[in-house]
Amino acid sequence: MTPDMSVWTGRVDAADGPSAVRWHQKVGPLTPGCQSGVVLVGFMCDEGVRRNGGRVGAKDGPRAIRSALANLAWQEAGPVYDAGDVRCDDADMEGAQSRLAEVVAGLVADGHRPLVLGGGHETAWGTFQGLVAAKPDATVGVINVDAHLDLRADEPGNSGTPFLQMARWCAANGRPFRYLCLGVAAPANTPALLRRAMDLNAETVADTGLAPWRLDRALAAAAAFAGGVDLVHLSLDLDVLPAATMPAVSAPAGYGVPLESVDLLVRHVLATRKVAALDVVELNPALDPDGNGGRVAARLAWTAALTWNCCR
Repeated sequence: MTPDMSVWTGRVDAADGPSAVRWHQKVGPLTPGCQSGVVLVGFMCDEGVRRNGGRVGAKDGPRAIRSALANLAWQEAGPVYDAGDVRCDDADMEGAQSRLAEVVAGLVADGHRPLVLGGGHETAWGTFQGLVAAKPDATVGVINVDAHLDLRADEPGNSGTPFLQMARWCAANGRPFRYLCLGVAAPANTPALLRRAMDLNAETVADTGLAPWRLDRALAAAAAFAGGVDLVHLSLDLDVLPAATMPAVSAPAGYGVPLESVDLLVRHVLATRKVAALDVVELNPALDPDGNGGRVAARLAWTAALTWNCCR
């Protein structure tokens, strides 16, 4: 993949000296043998959302997030690179997921920290496959910050099936399926999905339990979960946020988890030093005429990269 570096443009504060820099001045293309760091990977795919009956447009999310990141202040403790995009320009979502897995596996094997920008939540199945390929002997736990359990049994897979696909992979390979979903919205998950989560021994925390002043239980659950696995795959679905904060998703949340809670959860999980791969999914720029959703997504990606580099 060859990254399109033309997106990395923005303000230059030359009068304020060498420390007045922004992301567009520091993010570089990934090159062989470079120092380990956070690596942005785009997954330009709408097929999972289309199969799931949702509103397509998330394939353009990676570029929109990069564009919003470009002008943010650089405060990193380590390098950030752009590895380009895995594209799904046809209906072969499974092929695109396999290509994403290859990219993620290579990055993890080289000591990098892949930050994958989706795309629909089908992105997570590609990220997971790459992580377990790179670390075949590790127990990988999945923390999903999401209004939806995404344990649907649809065939073929779509944006609502990635975590059941992970569970089935674990069962087929004799591995424990460790899954914690933070932000579950009861009205957005059928009884069948809630029963499946129980049958799979998944751990959940409801959206109603994630107000900023009552996060202790969720933070403790995340810390305990991370302590029980070798590595964590952290997946952040932007539709966990309230619709007023994040309207630019296929399924906006009527209740949602406040941005400050999501930000703290992401930082807390990354601070465990167990996160080996992170994906941020579901931004749909077609539903974001003012770019506010892109700015929220970029702020969370900014926080994630800074925390991840500081806690490496």
